[in-house]
Amino acid sequence: MKKSTICFAAICLLQTSRLQAQQWSEKINGTISTVTNPKGQTLGYSTTSGVKLITVNGLAFKDLNKNGKLDLYEDWRLPVAFRAKDLAAQMTIEQIAGLMLYSRHQPIPSPAKGVFAGTYNGKPFPESGAAASDLTDQQKDFLTKDNVRHVLVTSVQSPEVAVQWNNNVQALTEGIGLGIPANNSSDPRHGTVANAEFNAGAGGAISMWPGSLGLAATFDPAVVKNFGHIAALEYRAMGIATALSPQVDMATEPRWNRFSGTFGEHPKLAADMARAYIDGFQTSFGDKEINSGWGYNSVNAMVKHWPGGGSGEGGRDAHYGFGKYAVYPGNNFSQHFTPFTEGAFKLNGKTAKASAVMPYYTISVNQDSKNHDNVANNYNSYIITDLLRKKYHYDGVVCTDWLVTGDEAAVDLFITGKSWGTEKLSVAQRHYKILMAGVDQFGGNNDAVPVIDAYNMGVKEHGEAFMRARFEASAVRLLTNIFHTGLFENPYLDVEASKNTVGNAAFMKAGYNAQLKSMVLLKNSNKVLPLQKQKTVYVPKKFTPAGRNFLGMETPEKLDYPVNMNIVKKYFNTIDNPEEADYALVFIASPNSGNGYNSEDVKAGGNGYLPISLQYGEYKATDARAVSLAGGDQFENFTNRSYKDKNIKAINFTDLAMVNDTYVKMKGKPVIVSVNVSNPMVFAEFEKNASAILINFGVQDQAILDILTGKAVPAGLLPMQMPANMQTVEKQKEDVPLDMQCYKDAAGHVYDFGFGMNFNGVIKDARTLKYTKK
Repeated sequence: MKKSTICFAAICLLQTSRLQAQQWSEKINGTISTVTNPKGQTLGYSTTSGVKLITVNGLAFKDLNKNGKLDLYEDWRLPVAFRAKDLAAQMTIEQIAGLMLYSRHQPIPSPAKGVFAGTYNGKPFPESGAAASDLTDQQKDFLTKDNVRHVLVTSVQSPEVAVQWNNNVQALTEGIGLGIPANNSSDPRHGTVANAEFNAGAGGAISMWPGSLGLAATFDPAVVKNFGHIAALEYRAMGIATALSPQVDMATEPRWNRFSGTFGEHPKLAADMARAYIDGFQTSFGDKEINSGWGYNSVNAMVKHWPGGGSGEGGRDAHYGFGKYAVYPGNNFSQHFTPFTEGAFKLNGKTAKASAVMPYYTISVNQDSKNHDNVANNYNSYIITDLLRKKYHYDGVVCTDWLVTGDEAAVDLFITGKSWGTEKLSVAQRHYKILMAGVDQFGGNNDAVPVIDAYNMGVKEHGEAFMRARFEASAVRLLTNIFHTGLFENPYLDVEASKNTVGNAAFMKAGYNAQLKSMVLLKNSNKVLPLQKQKTVYVPKKFTPAGRNFLGMETPEKLDYPVNMNIVKKYFNTIDNPEEADYALVFIASPNSGNGYNSEDVKAGGNGYLPISLQYGEYKATDARAVSLAGGDQFENFTNRSYKDKNIKAINFTDLAMVNDTYVKMKGKPVIVSVNVSNPMVFAEFEKNASAILINFGVQDQAILDILTGKAVPAGLLPMQMPANMQTVEKQKEDVPLDMQCYKDAAGHVYDFGFGMNFNGVIKDARTLKYTKK
């Protein structure tokens, strides 16, 4: 939209009110100036950035482009739509290209080595003499030379460092070009430190909550909304205005190693949790609200992964070339949209919808009914434009997942390009295809060159006017999210205020209470729970063999207590001799058999593909498909990825031995098993040897002990099914929820979706009536 079409009354207001006396006041603290407008927005700017103030009608405005006049985008009285269009029209193609970038992961401070390493004046951090909050050489480069304004923050040394680093970034970006502030973001960062003790805020620098499955296990959207609100306050206090969450994929494939990041496999539960999460993150109230629910406490939610990434064949994940294919043997593609269309895009709050969407890496095999283009979702115009934009009317930001435009280096590398289905295109051509598919932003790319190259490709094909309009359309969406959160007015933070916000006692208590609500009691024979405190307990040490984690990094073998024994000793007397113990407490994690691929199998003449098992013991995949539904990679000379008749055993198979050996040693005395669950699992291997089974989805040890001793009552419900065996896992359809035969325990209880117990028996309440399998 050109300036001539902007509301005439608004322009008249600007032009006729310049002679009013100054009404605003200013306070300077160090290099940060805070300007208070009566009945208007409070402004913040750096005295080192070169920005001056303009007075109109007695009110102050920031002259961000330093042209001595009040531009529409600088006028906080105007609607965001006007401001974003005005600013987009002023931007060069190079500036818009930078706005379309989303930085690679940025630890603060940067490590000296590794894929996320950075330098300070040419030296690694330990040798540089730099402050932890200083910008790296690489950050300065991509902010200034590539015009990056979206920065992904990973680890931070402390909230204070986060504040100081944010202020340094904002001072830099405010002083160059059009003064567009940085929109810093984060992946989820509210997980628990298991062995931290809860004591009115002790034990963590930020409030600690159960994982996404744990939030889902509460079956209470109000808990999730409260989490979102608190997390948003803590994010904003650390300079973070965008959350790369929630992950709302329907977890219909039980072997998927990102299952734990979801709200489970039930479409309605996932939709309700998505809605509550985003309402909590995005909504500001009271004097923090600017307009339409948006404001200074709002955090943009980037919901992921459209159109749903939970149906990878065999449970393999698309971070790797061996997991690039999502399959739909149940013809259930469209149900995977439900958490988006009925949750993230239909909020109860004023902000109406999630401000951003991230597609997943996967190729949704044979689901493009228009173009029949089997390319990754980030590249697919049918999935982005025809479905997301046109059918479901989503007009917010669409940002690719990270590194989707890079070259694949090997089929089994985590840190590699993930250009699935477009491997033969150049990097610039991939950017162009993504732009033409309807995407606005490129995750994990600090380099503007291929975006500008893609623009030039479009000019040749469609003309300059078309491509300029295409770029401006994305710029408006991206700028809208920055305006909504008030960053143009005041992106600066106060260290003391942030220290009083992040991880304060009230927030820590709320997170701890959510942890208590999230645990699911599956078994309680003879009502052995709650346990009597100060009894004598035996806790076996846990041996974990060497293996590899999700990133493919080697993990060493380990023998240690799986729980903080200092905390256990506050509840019980502990002893190493099971014969003298009243109870045994066994702490295990759900089976981990790897990611479904092993290069050693290739060396032995195989195709590399292995089963992903949900049991601890040896498993032979006799019921697997003889021919995979999808396959093919530039590093493979075959398309059949079947693992039929191959064997696998969980890396942590010793967890099973720990339970069963303890049962023998206890000679009939109660064995209480606590399981940290990341995926559905087969309980048949040990259930009969456990007197009680309590599962959690990432909580503090103390919370587990509070449940076991009756200080809190278990209230969680299963947000997924627990399979009877691996045969039912192989026979279920990757894209269909709730389609497994579930395990029935010795008491006749079926570990199905919605099952859970309290100390009186099986829970039947309003939640179980609302969220049924049908």
